[in-house]
This record gives sequence, structure tokens and C-alpha cells, in this order.
Amino acid sequence: MPFRFVHTADLHLDSPLRSLALRNADLAEIVRGASRQALVKIVDLCIAEEADALLIAGDLYDGSQTSMNTALFLGRELRRLDEHGILVFIIRGNHDAQSQVTNELTLPPSAHVFKGRAKAVVAKTLASGRDVYVHGVSFASPHAPESLLPAFQPPVPGAVNIGMLHTSLAGAAGHDLYAPCSVADLVAHGFDYWALGHIHQRQVHAAEPFIVMPGMPQGRDINEVGVKSVSFVTVDDDGHVSLAERAIGIASFERLRVDLTGISEWRDMLDAVRQALSRTCGEAAAENVILRLTLAGATPLAWRLRRDADLLRAEIDNIAAGIAGCWIEKVELTCGNARTEKPGAMLDPVEELAALVEADVLPAHGFRQDVLAAVEDVLQQLPPELRQSLAPDEEAVARLAFEAGVSGTAEVLAHLHGGGAGEGGH
Repeated sequence: MPFRFVHTADLHLDSPLRSLALRNADLAEIVRGASRQALVKIVDLCIAEEADALLIAGDLYDGSQTSMNTALFLGRELRRLDEHGILVFIIRGNHDAQSQVTNELTLPPSAHVFKGRAKAVVAKTLASGRDVYVHGVSFASPHAPESLLPAFQPPVPGAVNIGMLHTSLAGAAGHDLYAPCSVADLVAHGFDYWALGHIHQRQVHAAEPFIVMPGMPQGRDINEVGVKSVSFVTVDDDGHVSLAERAIGIASFERLRVDLTGISEWRDMLDAVRQALSRTCGEAAAENVILRLTLAGATPLAWRLRRDADLLRAEIDNIAAGIAGCWIEKVELTCGNARTEKPGAMLDPVEELAALVEADVLPAHGFRQDVLAAVEDVLQQLPPELRQSLAPDEEAVARLAFEAGVSGTAEVLAHLHGGGAGEGGH
């Protein structure tokens, strides 16, 4: 029989909500419990496929705020695997090293947690007589500025060797540098499969040998978009390794853009939104789809959409409520006003003002500096973790300021434009 295992990482069990937009209590509850449900589905997959092992490549927990309740939940799920004779191999990542309960939970005998010094453990002997070894090393502290690769033993001769490592590799956007090493270094070490963790986006870095970052199995906010997954790996009797991806996440964050170009009636706009939501949710693999909806394009409705943003949100929420598993995280407006000029007609005074703002005010250095100062002042009032999420660097602060200037002037002009909520043209 082959050796079959599931490779996952970065579950961040009971990770706190990170989006201020999740004000819907039902939606917040789905996101809050999603990381636990992801682990339940992973365990279900292992049992259903009669896997030999589950490999968790770090960041099982989410840091120092982890409660014993979280650890007890983990213990229950690992016991389910133990009852089916499925081994579990765990390495600790940077977030696990911060957890106060990491060392307090008693795990079933089938679960092996690697320590700070690399070790090789026999996981199975194939029908060919070849042994399968799993090698792993854990973070001893929340920081690992140097490569952990030198801590690993050489591959066991004549065996199949699987390595577990929590690493940022050479670095990735949005991730600090942890246990850095290169793909070439991993290839050169001689293992047959590298089960990595830390980067939340799935990527297969190499196929000979397989070097796999599975990504997190469940996204937590709009910056972790798409249906998440785990790797299902098979090692045949000859030691040949094959890889498959299995979708896991019960809630998928997605960005959806609806182009309103040429649409001039409120009802037609809602129909376009309804069709886009139905199509997107119908094609999704996750049970719940959490959407950041952007209305774009040139439309005479642009003024009204901004002026009546509360009505727009209520109408869109009502549409989403009629689509199973559809949730709206946020509605963004990037649409512009489509001018319908007629020969000899007087230019709309608000449209004339808008043209002046676009040509003279928005590009002005003084205006940009004033907006930048206002944005920086607001950022200073926010908690450090939220400030870091919104504006991790100087470029992000400048981008926030630009977006604030554009959207702010658009909001003011929209309210100057006139026309009641019942008007359909503009």
C-alpha cells in the first residue's frame, strides 16, 4: 500500500476577526468559527481517504491569545485521527511559539510534535521495504532570523524523506522574514517532499522534488481571497510522489467587480448586481461566499449611487439574502458620471465643478499634503495592529490618502448634484 498524507499549515485556530466591515452578526459568526470548521473538514478528509498521516507545518494556533478552549478543541480532533490509526506530525511556527498553551496540551500517542532540534521519525514501511521518514524542526521562539535548514539531518539513504519547515523562503509581500532559505537550498538537501508553511497563498515551488506551500485552509478577511485548500500526497511503493489539491475552506472571500457602463436606470443596475452575485456564488466551491463588491464604469447613476449609498447597500443586502451562502462584506464605488451632453445645452454646474476639481484640485500638491496629514492623524488614533494592517508602509499611506481624496470629493459632489431618491435618471 502507498503512503498517503494530507499536508496543511497556518490554520490559526480561533483567529480573531480582522475586518471592521463584518458587522453582520451572522456573518461574523461564520468567519469566527471557520478556522475550526476547516480543521474538522481536514480531519474528515483524512478519515474518508484512509490517509496514513496528517502533516501540519506550523501556525496551528494564532499567538499568545490562544485559550485552553482552543487547545481542547484541537485535542478532540486529533483523538479522532488517533482512533482511526492516522498519525499526526506537527511543527511549531512563529505564532505557535507565542502560545501560552502550546506546551500544556496532552496529545494522543499518534501525534508527534517536533522540537527545536530536527529529528527523523519513521511514518511507514512501504510494500517494497522502503521506509518513509518525516523530518521536522519547530520554532523555539517567535523569531527565526536565520535559516533552519542546517538543523536538518541528511536524507536517510534508501528511504523516502519528507521534510517539514515553517519558512518565508526568500520573503513574500505581507510576510516578515522567518527561517529564510531558497528553493535551490531545499532541492539540494535531497529530500523527496518539502512540506512548508507560513505563506498564506498556495504555491508549488518545485516538482522534483515537490516543494509545496499549501497556503492556509481558511481565509480570514478580504486580503486572503479565494477558496483555500490542502495538499493530498501519495507516495507509491517505488517512492514516486504525486500531488493533488483538495478544497477545504467553508467561507471564501472574493472581490467582485460589476461594470455599470451604459446602465442608466436604478432597476437595471440592481439586475446587473443580482446576476453577478448569482453567477459568482453558483460557481464557488465554498459553502459561503463573502464578497467585496465594486461598482465601476461610466454611468449616469454615479451621482445617485454615492448620494444614496445607504439605500444602495440595503438593496444589495436584500439581493444577497435571496442567494444561498451569499454575503456582502463591503460595497465600493469607483464608477464615474457619464455625461449626456447635447449640442447647445448649458453645462450642468455640478459637472463643471467636477471637471475643475479633477483638473485642478486633486493634482494640487497642497491638497494632497492636506489629505495626507489628515489620513496620518486618523491612523495614529487606531490600534497598532489595525494601523499595521491598513498601512504597513509609506506607499500604503500615500495610496490611502489618494483614495480618500478622490472618494471624498466624489461624495461631496454627489450630494451637490440634487435629485431625489425616487428619480431614475441621475
